[in-house]
Amino acid sequence: AQLENLMNEAAITAARKEKSTIGWEEIDGAVDRIMVGLEKKGGTAMISRKQNELVAYHEAGHAICGALIPDYDQVQKISIIPRSNGAGGLTFFSPQESRLESGMYSKQYLESQLAVALGGRLAEELIYGEDFVTTGASNDIQQVASIAKRMVKEWGMSKKVGMIALTEPSGGGPFMGRSMGQRQTVWGGKVSSTADAEIERLVNNSYLIAKNILSKNLDLLEHVAQTLVDQEVVSAEEFQMMLVEFNAKVVPFEIVGTERNRDKLPFQEMPTAKML
Repeated sequence: AQLENLMNEAAITAARKEKSTIGWEEIDGAVDRIMVGLEKKGGTAMISRKQNELVAYHEAGHAICGALIPDYDQVQKISIIPRSNGAGGLTFFSPQESRLESGMYSKQYLESQLAVALGGRLAEELIYGEDFVTTGASNDIQQVASIAKRMVKEWGMSKKVGMIALTEPSGGGPFMGRSMGQRQTVWGGKVSSTADAEIERLVNNSYLIAKNILSKNLDLLEHVAQTLVDQEVVSAEEFQMMLVEFNAKVVPFEIVGTERNRDKLPFQEMPTAKML
């Protein structure tokens, strides 16, 4: 049914262009529309160059982190064309078939996903400064919080918390006959506090990994962003050529640090309170 919907959408586009056959361009556009909605009328032409540049840096940050972190999905396309679902731009990744089929994700992959999701915010911060970052990363930050929480509280991926589940699985409720009448396990405050600290550790250190990747590839970040501003979309092939041109290297995989590293994050300095 999904394939049928995809081909129907591609056929409609081909018909509008008065084409007798469906080509890759129509199929690619149909995938985009089904996944993320229609392109907004007027595209980037209706947006200021400054706004386009900000979105371009944001998406370039995601793409570069995804390309240079080990064992992550391949970048399929980068776009700054605004969509009907509210997205100002999108970076499409092509998941590995083995991961899609099994639905199983390693700890390494999930840690990489945290860093990639924070790449857009990091790009904004590196280019514009921490005082001028925007709300554009709100969905990314929600995704990061959700993944880190599940790693610690559902999937047993924290040595300090251990192989215990502090929350019910997020993928739907349990079989009613099994859960009704059962007493829910209540963990003490010490375990919950440890879990919260571990979630913060994962997020903070993923932020530092993304920052390290982008800081070492600022020329590439600049080039990808400016290309996006000029032509709106960068294909997988074009992006791979840019990685080669700028001699970009995949960073060695490092286990996320054991320290919280809160002091290395932005917004640490609070304004001094004035006495009235």
